[in-house]
Amino acid sequence: QIRPPFRVATAQIQPTGVVPFMKLDIEVALEYGFDYPTDLLLQIEAAAIPEQIVIRAHIDVGETEHFARVPAQDMIGDRIWLRSGGTLKVAYTSRIQIDRFLTDISVLPMVPPAELPGETVQYMLDSAYCPATKFMPFVQAEFGDLVGGARVAAIRDWVAEKFSYIPGSSTFSTNALDSFVMRQGVCRDYAHVVVSLCRASTIPARFVSVYAPDVAPQDFHAVAEVFLDGAWHLVDATGMAKEGEMAKIGVGRDAADVSFLTAYGPGHMISQSVSVARVSS
Repeated sequence: QIRPPFRVATAQIQPTGVVPFMKLDIEVALEYGFDYPTDLLLQIEAAAIPEQIVIRAHIDVGETEHFARVPAQDMIGDRIWLRSGGTLKVAYTSRIQIDRFLTDISVLPMVPPAELPGETVQYMLDSAYCPATKFMPFVQAEFGDLVGGARVAAIRDWVAEKFSYIPGSSTFSTNALDSFVMRQGVCRDYAHVVVSLCRASTIPARFVSVYAPDVAPQDFHAVAEVFLDGAWHLVDATGMAKEGEMAKIGVGRDAADVSFLTAYGPGHMISQSVSVARVSS
């Protein structure tokens, strides 16, 4: 799987309420080379979902043998099957309006396991990059006096304080336990640790790929999302992305489910750029 590096910044606090129709302009350009015709799974388009409106969007993948859309995880966004040999050039532009309700996550109650919707249960289980059950003794010892959103907020703040962002300190095989031991990583690692600690706390948590305007240098970004009080809430321990300014691309059990480009054959990056800007009007 081919995925970009992710970045980190300090934590930020945002107000409670409905975000006032924040609009983002997104531009992505990818160019990858492949040695022979290769099947590819692409996921870079901001999802059309109730909390974010796609005002306009266009994607150009150049000459390919086929182009087929399939629903992505939890019906959030699309994946695109391509088959291409030689050079793949992808250009994607969109304007997205964020219409997300914001709340203070620390006061939200957890949903008892027996009352969880069935579709959330998969986000309570171990996955390839999130061996959550291994963290159960730690979360009990570190956060045992906290429940629900208060525990999620404490987990977010603990990861933000204890971890250091060091480019190149992790690889695509690094899982949450590796990152926990090293206390360093990039944003996919931060997200994996938050997801794992929340799952170990009996709180459903999933990995989310997003666009956000303050990622520096700009790139694809990764955050966690937790199920509290009957709804999903975005959580970014890096502090780089505000909940009211994130455009979701896709969700999954961990990074493997939302790779922006999965190649079923050898390939290499020629160039890649991501731009996300707030729209003033």
